[in-house]
Amino acid sequence: MTRLTRLHRLLFLVAVLSLTVARSASAQNAAGLWNAIVVANNVDVPFRYEVSVNGTKAEGAFFEGDRKIMSTSGTFEQGHLVIEYDHLNTVLDVQVEGDTFRGTYVNRRPNSRPQEIRATRFTPIAAGASDAPKLDGSWAMYRNGTTRFVLDVSWRLYLRDSGGAVSGAILRTSGDTGTLSGQWQNGKLVMSHFAGERPLLFEATANADGTLDITLDRTSTFRAARTNEIRDKGIPEPPDLTRFTSVKDPTERFHFGGVDLMGRQVSDADARYQGKVVVATIGGTWCPNCHDEAPSLVELDRTYRAQGLEVVGLFFENDPAIDAARPRINAFNRRYSVQFPILVAGGRDDGPMKLPQLNNFAVYPTTVFIGRDGRVRSVHAGFASEATGAEHTRLLDERRQLIERLLAEPAP
Repeated sequence: MTRLTRLHRLLFLVAVLSLTVARSASAQNAAGLWNAIVVANNVDVPFRYEVSVNGTKAEGAFFEGDRKIMSTSGTFEQGHLVIEYDHLNTVLDVQVEGDTFRGTYVNRRPNSRPQEIRATRFTPIAAGASDAPKLDGSWAMYRNGTTRFVLDVSWRLYLRDSGGAVSGAILRTSGDTGTLSGQWQNGKLVMSHFAGERPLLFEATANADGTLDITLDRTSTFRAARTNEIRDKGIPEPPDLTRFTSVKDPTERFHFGGVDLMGRQVSDADARYQGKVVVATIGGTWCPNCHDEAPSLVELDRTYRAQGLEVVGLFFENDPAIDAARPRINAFNRRYSVQFPILVAGGRDDGPMKLPQLNNFAVYPTTVFIGRDGRVRSVHAGFASEATGAEHTRLLDERRQLIERLLAEPAP
């Protein structure tokens, strides 16, 4: 081997080693935990994000409380990080530079506006004040000022204190906010939520009379009191979500229909629904609380199908064309291991027209419980996710008990 050949080989090895080291350093710059910000409603909403890198493949995780919301695919090359969430129909696209990254987070649906994302390397946040007010428990909150919106009623607020940190959720008529988390800062409770959807900034101050003044996204203001004190504080009782939406004539059979993922028309008149107890969830892949509800419906389907239960999804999608809706619903089904049929029932605004038997239908998801005779026995607006703690457990127990009572009824 000539001296020149040996030199060429040495230079080649040096180049390969340099490239390997560079790639390793680049991956190291992306991997790990980040303190991130999403700009939503003109407000900086903080959240925690985690990246892992293996070669050019990357994964990203949002956090719903302590639960990770994992990506479905991703790449990291030359400082460019692209993370995709098929079940959310979203993409995070950022440029990593040392201990920071900056870019966008966008929904793939047409005309969706990208949201600014920026982050710095994760550092622990100092513990909250030890002498902060103790807020653990159930509250009700009501918007300040007058409003004509049907969903602007009193909302339930669940808070949990834990060693200076505070977490919780707001259970609105339309469903909950996801897990809010934060702590007291300079006399103000600051919490936030962003797990790929539902960005929200929550700020509250405590009043001498035990109430809270709350601001959401630094625009909407509310007053809150503990649920056992709301009458004395002049705050209305939150609505019963099992009565918010109802059927116009409970003696009539409930009719539903849509197109399955094979393009076939399906309706309540089909043989599979005759003499069965039916749980029909009205939702869409774009609806965060529909994602929250899905695991519980999968469990009901798995537990009670052999006893005569049929679960069916009636989805009203942003684009109701089956070729457009199919990939989104397939991703939804994979995410939650859905085995029951999901039908495309119409476009996002078509629900009231397609389901005229419902009174005051304005919430996704709305879940309809139908007896063996085809008549509606209960309608529940919204869904209380795990973020609401005991309320979530109570709701699931209530649903199981209702289904078991309906299954015990004789078929007509």
